[in-house]
Amino acid sequence: MKLRCTINELETLIPTIGQELTPIIQSEAGCGKTSLLKAIEKKLGDKYDYIYVDCPVKDMSDIAMTIPNHETKTLESYVGSLFKLDNDKPKVILLDEFMKSPKLLQVIFTRLMLERTVGDTPLPEGSIVFGTSNNQADGLGDTMMAHAGNRVCIVEMQKPEVEDWLVWATENGVSPLIRAFVHTFPRCLASYRDEGQEDNPYIFNPKKPVLSFVSPRSLEKASVIVSNRDKLGDNATMVALAGTIGQSASADMSAFLRLEKELPTFDDILKEPESTQVPESISAQLMLMFQAVDKIKQQSDLTAFMKFVNRMASNEIQAIFFTMMMKNSRTVKIARGNKEIADWAVENFNIM
Repeated sequence: MKLRCTINELETLIPTIGQELTPIIQSEAGCGKTSLLKAIEKKLGDKYDYIYVDCPVKDMSDIAMTIPNHETKTLESYVGSLFKLDNDKPKVILLDEFMKSPKLLQVIFTRLMLERTVGDTPLPEGSIVFGTSNNQADGLGDTMMAHAGNRVCIVEMQKPEVEDWLVWATENGVSPLIRAFVHTFPRCLASYRDEGQEDNPYIFNPKKPVLSFVSPRSLEKASVIVSNRDKLGDNATMVALAGTIGQSASADMSAFLRLEKELPTFDDILKEPESTQVPESISAQLMLMFQAVDKIKQQSDLTAFMKFVNRMASNEIQAIFFTMMMKNSRTVKIARGNKEIADWAVENFNIM
């Protein structure tokens, strides 16, 4: 079985070993490798300078250049401003898509990864270096010299689980319709490397190359399309979705777009939570709950909506709303003091 780290584990692993040993994080396209830099910044704060290096588009002049010193009649190395070495603050440096670097730059970056040196200038004490790359088996042009690979720590990142992605998507403003789609079609976050995914129509597969497919990244990108579907119109919306998440996913999502028009509004539910009709479709119920997580602002909103949720036939579906409320950094503050939530948790402790 292939060993993989979760995103949360990597947020700890990289700062822990990254001062002495350089982790190279590999995964399929669009799984959130690059976002690790922002996650580490959020975790470590302003103790460090945070530096993003887009390796495939850099050349030697971006890293360092030799400049004549006319007094000593020698050449001196001047480091690019990219690395912020004009101050002594330690750095967290992400070498993004390192294995797609031009060969000459791979040599330069290898010294940075091994010796914590840019050109001939050492990084400040305590600096952290890590890199990212796609899996070499994905056929996206990722290569690394064997002797260099033996000097770093190559770690495969696991694609996010559905529940973890839903928490992230909620906190980052992804459309509730897309979140409901992902919960309904969890296969869209599977990996082609997992057993039984050979015929998965949603995901990236190097044996069936397509440019548009479902990934955590493309799902987030699709949010702006879904949010502006009334302005775009039906045809342009579907064309744009197909060009972002692929034909299969866009076809299935079209059913969600039609379904949403038949749902009661959030305001109607708050006004009459005990008489507003509860949709029979699980997908429709999910849409309403993800919308509610976004819109609930105060205790009275949550109390009213819980009266509506309690009328749903399935405790397991109710549990999805409870989980989203408790895992969201904003709504958990409201949920902890809410009597309706507390009563539900007591009555349903066996399914949590």
